[in-house]
Order: sequence, then structure tokens, then C-alpha cells
Amino acid sequence: MKSVKTVITLLYIFFSIHFGIAQEDSTVVKIDSVALEMRGILTQKIYEIESRRVADSIKRTELEEEIKSLKTTDNLKKEELQAELEALNQKEKKRISDKKKEIEALKNSNVGYPVKGFFKDTLFSIYTKLGSFSAKERAEAIERRLKSLGDDINFNENSIKIDNYEIIADIVYGEMIVMSVSEIDALWNDSSVEKLSEKYSGIITQEILRYRNETSFTTLAKEIGIALLVILIIILLIIFIIRFFRWVDKKIIAQEGKRIKALELKDYTLFDAKRQIRILLLINKILKWFVIFIAIYIMLPILFGIFPWTKHFAGKLFGYVLNPLKKILHSFWNYLPDLITIVVIIVVFRYILKGIRFFKDEIAKGNLKIDGFYPDWAAPTFQIVRVLIIAFMLVVIFPYLPGSDSPIFKGVSVFLGFLFTFGSAGSLSNVIAGMVLTYMRLFTLGDRVKIGDVVGDVIEKSTLVTRVRTNKNEIISIPNSTVMSSHTINYSSDAPEKGLIIHTTVTIGYDVPWKDMYAALIDAALRTDYILKEPQPFVLQTSLEDFYVAYQINAYVREANKQATIYSDLHQNIQDSCNEKGIEILSPHYRAARDGNKTSIPSDYLPKDYEAPSFNIKTQTRDKKD
Repeated sequence: MKSVKTVITLLYIFFSIHFGIAQEDSTVVKIDSVALEMRGILTQKIYEIESRRVADSIKRTELEEEIKSLKTTDNLKKEELQAELEALNQKEKKRISDKKKEIEALKNSNVGYPVKGFFKDTLFSIYTKLGSFSAKERAEAIERRLKSLGDDINFNENSIKIDNYEIIADIVYGEMIVMSVSEIDALWNDSSVEKLSEKYSGIITQEILRYRNETSFTTLAKEIGIALLVILIIILLIIFIIRFFRWVDKKIIAQEGKRIKALELKDYTLFDAKRQIRILLLINKILKWFVIFIAIYIMLPILFGIFPWTKHFAGKLFGYVLNPLKKILHSFWNYLPDLITIVVIIVVFRYILKGIRFFKDEIAKGNLKIDGFYPDWAAPTFQIVRVLIIAFMLVVIFPYLPGSDSPIFKGVSVFLGFLFTFGSAGSLSNVIAGMVLTYMRLFTLGDRVKIGDVVGDVIEKSTLVTRVRTNKNEIISIPNSTVMSSHTINYSSDAPEKGLIIHTTVTIGYDVPWKDMYAALIDAALRTDYILKEPQPFVLQTSLEDFYVAYQINAYVREANKQATIYSDLHQNIQDSCNEKGIEILSPHYRAARDGNKTSIPSDYLPKDYEAPSFNIKTQTRDKKD
């Protein structure tokens, strides 16, 4: 009878394996075609191993029956049958070892279905099929049977028993099979059928007892009382927080004009007391609601943790905060080596820039001289080198930045480069022009220049523009690209050494001897402040017109920035000198009739007895005969 039962059990397991032991559907992971094919191969191997087991078990049963039927005198035949039986036992051990290996390989691509308890916590997981039931269907069936036992008022924990067969065990309650544990379930959990069935039986019993205890009237009453107490504590805590921050508001308002005073920068008031009060009250209000939110967020998991049905919400609420914090800390810890590398790179490049800055300062001060390199080139050259070094540093740091390999980061970098390239085309032309102007040394700060139609002193040379102050204190900003495309006159570059020649032109009629005019103009130039005595001023006759001669006085000066004053004084002195020498400065269109007309020379320069000449009338008498 026992042998017949064994054969039936083996056939039951055989057909179970034939229908498949590995789950085909999973809600947790999606297996690709390669993994699915591999899983099918492993399942087929387990099927072949189990098929051999069925045949060997039948053979072993037959041998055991035959040994029992032999007579005690037939020892030779008995030894032969015992040897065959021992070979089958060794083969069984090897079969179990091979099955364990295949199941270990199958674990990599298989995910179990959890059996949930009454309070949504996982009791254990089902990984394999049994008969025509998939792993998912087995898990759902166990949950339904577990719920029916929990609702049974007459439930007796001692009524749960285990029926063990050769390679399968049933956990039963009365006439209901709660679940079955197969040999493959045991191998999957690295256990035996007996131990695994006892473990599952204990878990099921404890879960039912816990459910009945948690749902008892006494327990529910206690939990409701504790929940009401927690809610009361939350309300009192919120009231205390609100009152505390109201007290803080009053303290802040009371400090107006005392500890809280206006912040002033020289004569400008950055923040008056009232504005500071408003900002502090706003910050206090934000802190109040933040503290209330934190208090509620901490108390809610405590409230949810009181009832077994809501305990999983408590874990989720804490997880919403703790999980991101864990990820941040974990990411920071993993990024720490790269961060240290970035800090080291920045420190190295910082000291490199300090060394270059030292040489820049020495060249600018004239302590270090390099042939062909002017001191005024030091600052702009340092800026160019500094930009190149910082750009190189960023290139070195870039691979260590978090997310530098992500497509989004690369796309943003390309987009910013596109904007910089096309959006600053005009600015780049000015920058390049500014660099060229620096190394061309067209002018320096303080030089009197003429750029296009603008005349004035250079007060600023920046990367983008050149600023000039005119004689009327007008500040004119000229883009460097415009400076490059215009002609530039520098009045100050050679003035300290060679002198700047200023000049002005006076037109005098032909009736004045040129020697007298030369003497008057040179005398006027020597009287003028800032005009050099050596080299001596000189006069040029620039043209001989129809009604006048053009005389140009030329003189050397070193103060090119004072041209307006020098020209004004020179013109005054020219008038004085000509008047002293009796030379009239007349317009080409001015006609003077000397008979009866007063001279145009001011009276201060005329003799005291000067009188305007009278008209000369000449008469002619005819002979009486005529």
C-alpha cells in the first residue's frame, strides 16, 4: 500500500513539473527574450531531472518489493538487488545536487510573488508553479484561505497540522488545505520539505493569532484612545508653536529703533528699520509654517503606526523624506573623490595664476624688463593668459562634474556655446579690437587724441570701449571696433620729448611788409605760456591770395592736453603784438578808405595826438583863355 501511495505522489510531481515550475509572468521585472530562452532551457533541465527521478523511484519501489519477496536462503540474488538499490540511492543524491544547481541559476531571472498578511506585510514568497497553478495563483489562493481562517470565530491554532509525503507536504486546517510545499519549494529556499512546511505553518499561525489579537475589542479600544491622545498632542503642539511665533513677532516689532536700526552705506540708506522689520516678520512666518509642517509630518507616522492596517503608511511617509536624504548622502559620498580632485585642481591653478600675477606686477613696475615687451602690455597680457588658464582649468574639471556624461548636460553646454558664439558676435569684435589696440600702443591713459571727429583726453581703455573726455567735460564712449576702423591722431605721444607743434594762420594785406609780420607773430608766440623758447617759433607763408597773404605761426609745446588754453592765449597775443606794431588785421572783405576814416587799431595802441586823416581835395584851375 505504501509503495502504491509513493508512485501516485511521484506521478503527481511529475505532472506538476511537466506543466512548468518557473513563473511566466512577473509584475516586478520584465525579462528579455535572451533571459526567457535561458529560463526555458533551465526549466527543461529540471524537467528531465525530475523525469529520471520518477523512473528511478518506480524502479526503487520494485526492487524493495522484490527484496521482501525473496527467501532467506537466496542470499546471492538479495545482494545483487541491494547493489542496484544502492546505485539508485547514489543516483538520487546526484539528482538532488543537479537540481539545486539548476535552481540557483534560475534564481537570477525569477521573481517571487509575495503572500500578503492581514496588514499588507509580506509573510513569504512563492516562486514556482504547482500543478496547473502558477506562482501568482498559488499566492492569491493562500491569501484567500488565510483570510477565511482569520474570520473563523472557532479558530484553534492547534488544529493546523502538516501532512508529509515523500517529496511534498500539505499544511491543513481541518479538511481545508491551506497550502502545499513541494520539494522544489524547499530547494528554492535552501531547506527541506519538512523544515519549510513547519516554518510556513508557524508563520501562518502567528499571523492569524496577531490578526485576532489586533482586531479584538480591547485592543481596538486602546488603539483608538492612543490615537485620540496623539491627535490632542498634535493640536496642543500646533497651538504652542503658533503662540511662540506670535511672541517672536512682538519681540521683533519691539526692537525697531533699538537693536534694529537703518543700515546705511555712507549717505545712502540700504535698509531702513521698517523694511528690516517686514523682512524679519516674513522670515518668522515662513519658519512658523515650516515647523508646523515638520511637527505634523513627524506625528502622522506615529498616528498611523497605532493601527495595524495603517502601519505601512508610516513607513511610506518616513520613506518620502529618508529615501531622498539617503540618496543625497550616498551620492555625495560617492562623489567625494571627484570633489577632492576638483578642489586640488582649483588650488593648483590658483597658485599658477598667483605666480603669473607676480611676474605681471614686476613687469608693470619696471623691475623686470623683457626686450620688445612694454610695461603697459603687462596687465592686458595677464588678462588674456588668465582667461586661457581658467578655460583650460574648466576643461580639466569638466569630466569630474556630476552628470557631465549625461545627454542633457551635453545639450545644455552646446546650447550655451551656441548662444555665446552668435549672441556676442559684436562684443567679440570689440574685445579683439581692444586687444589689438593694446599691442599697437596707439595711445595710453591721459593722452590727448583725436578719434574720427572726437577730440579729448583718454580716461579709460576697457575690453569693449575707449572713453574720451572732451574740452567741455563730455564723456564719449567709442567702441573699440570703431576706433580700429577710424584714423587716430595722438597729440601726446611725442610731445614730452620732441614737442608738439601748434599752429594758427593770420591773413594780412599786401601793404604790410612780411618782415614786420614775422616779427609780430614770433613775438606773440614767445609771450604765450607753455610755448617753448627752444626750438624757436617760426612763421610760414602758406599762400599768396588775391587780397592778402596767409601767415602761419608755428610753435613747440610739451603740454598737449592744454592746447585750448594755449591757442586762446596765442590769439590774444597775436592781436596785441600786431596792434603794438601798427598792423591792422583786416578781413579780405573789409575796405578802408584812409582819407577821413579812423584806423581799426584800438585807441590804446595809438598815439595820444592821433587824429583821423582829413579828406584831401585837389582842385585844378583853367586858364582864362580856356
